[in-house]
Amino acid sequence: MYYGGLHYESHVDTTHVANRARQSSYKMISVESALDIVLTETPVAETAKFKYSECLGYYLAEDVFAKEPVPPFRASIKDGYAVMSRDGVGKRLVIGSATAGNTSKTRLESSYCMRITTGAPVPQGADAVVQVEDTELLKKTNDGKEELEVLIKKSPTTGQDIRPVGADIPQGEKILKRNQRLGPSELGLLATAGVVQAKCFQKPTVAILSTGNELVDPGDVLEHGEVRDSNRITLLALMKEHGFKTIDLGIAEDSPDTLFTKLSIAISEADVVVTSGGVSMGEKDLLKQVLEEDLEAVIHFGRVFMKPGKPTTFATIDTKHGRKLVFGLPGNPVSAVVTCNLFVIPAIYHMSGCPTPWRTVVKAKVDRNIKLDPRPEYHRVVLSWGPGGVGDDDGLPTASSTGNQQSSRLLSMQCANALLALPPHADGRSLVTEGEVLDAILIGNISSM
Repeated sequence: MYYGGLHYESHVDTTHVANRARQSSYKMISVESALDIVLTETPVAETAKFKYSECLGYYLAEDVFAKEPVPPFRASIKDGYAVMSRDGVGKRLVIGSATAGNTSKTRLESSYCMRITTGAPVPQGADAVVQVEDTELLKKTNDGKEELEVLIKKSPTTGQDIRPVGADIPQGEKILKRNQRLGPSELGLLATAGVVQAKCFQKPTVAILSTGNELVDPGDVLEHGEVRDSNRITLLALMKEHGFKTIDLGIAEDSPDTLFTKLSIAISEADVVVTSGGVSMGEKDLLKQVLEEDLEAVIHFGRVFMKPGKPTTFATIDTKHGRKLVFGLPGNPVSAVVTCNLFVIPAIYHMSGCPTPWRTVVKAKVDRNIKLDPRPEYHRVVLSWGPGGVGDDDGLPTASSTGNQQSSRLLSMQCANALLALPPHADGRSLVTEGEVLDAILIGNISSM
């Protein structure tokens, strides 16, 4: 099989099917241990300078300090008149105006005032601003266009309605810190402080590959025994939803040569490779062998004590271009999505410089009795705070099951915004009951329906 002129011959021998292992050689580990391993083995990406307007969603690689004070001049807080506070109440002659963006060179003297707008520089000599509501017009020009004299009705105090230099941000103040995510407000801070370039951790590129002889692209006509590939489009969309760069590697047939070729391309072009399928105990489940025998990968785990997602595999490959991560996710659609949320997304956030890469966990009340499995289960639910819900009295959301949780049933992911962490069947406990409070791992937008 050739891909753009590239062809790699695998060392994996598939001719002795009868001699294949009947039991997995990989130790079963907990989800918590698996995630710890992933985050420990995942490096943080290299850094680069980005234009401030182009680094939305990036994480800072250094602290940012204000180059200049904000505001850089004494600024009016109100629309009104700049005055000398010692003049108190009484008549003032109006000698001009100060507006935002324009600096008056006129120095204010006693018995005079100057019209001023919000944000405008306060003229020299003035030490207070009187809002327009506390004044009265006494005299104007014959054509009615300009004010000549006003009455100050309330005695001003020194500094009234004036923002001093550096009132918002003193010069040299730390305004953003390393590992902070740059959202819209943070970009505004960079612009305010005149920081036109920010040093950030680069975002890793993620390659997505589906494996299986039975898979065809969604637009193809199905032959007997074939199914449309949903995993690839789902995982690509999940990566894009989080703002990560992706490469679509298509579908790889179940042959060592094809897997070796596709994975080699992926490793050369991406920082993280995510595959689905080929990690269980079937005769066509070849991913682990190709990783170890052809790519000299270190497989850190190959079985996780969870449902769905038991055969989830994590490996690393050290290359001259740095460490590459490989996640072998199960082929069942729900298993792939669940394990991607639990392991892949935290790893990519960690690589991107995020100091808290794990998924957010909240407490939620179960809306029904749910039978427990011997393994910890990640039950797809919709969290809501709607009227009449179980959690109305104490503010906790209600976790509503999406129904049949079979791992091949992608419908169970529809509308799901959380994974309810069900404990394993143990010590005679066979179910959780309606109203019980459990951890819910957020994987989508929260509604308030």
